[in-house]
Amino acid sequence: MAGKIPDRGTVATFSKEQIKVVDESVAVAEEMVCNFYKMSASQWLRHRYDVKTFSELSPQEKVEGPFAQIVRYAGRGRELSLGSAVYDFYKICLQDPAILSALSTMKNFSLFPFMVYIMVHELVHIVRFAKFYQNFNAPDHEKKEEEKRVHQITRSVLSPYDITGMDDILKFYEKWGTTGAPVTVA
Repeated sequence: MAGKIPDRGTVATFSKEQIKVVDESVAVAEEMVCNFYKMSASQWLRHRYDVKTFSELSPQEKVEGPFAQIVRYAGRGRELSLGSAVYDFYKICLQDPAILSALSTMKNFSLFPFMVYIMVHELVHIVRFAKFYQNFNAPDHEKKEEEKRVHQITRSVLSPYDITGMDDILKFYEKWGTTGAPVTVA
């Protein structure tokens, strides 16, 4: 389980150039997930979420370990006061320090394919939560099984596309698809 990041002063975060790559990977991942689930743009927009990098996260959204995490909030339109107008709002919290550490350790990784994988994975989670295929607050043993399913689905989402460098990323995540074992950066 991921723990909160202790206050250690300055941590590595994405540069402006890297943010552009992250933005591009988010757009590509959204299109891939939409195509995979055969969702129209209007259906996709119903799944309300945002993507934030480490410098934009609150202290409780910063964790040690994973490359990203999803936090669920109760959303409501500004002018609506009825409880029935509340909806789930998901925030994909990118953990720049973990991502950048993996990129520096895994010399065959590059940011774009790595971020596409991470974003497809997180978006698959959101679709599954929104469609009630998985309970956001499931017990830990169910979450481990769900994580295996989502890695397998992520592989299926990515399979029709030829993205330079994705083979190395898929090899990195191979164990998740078969064993559910945590992946560590060597």
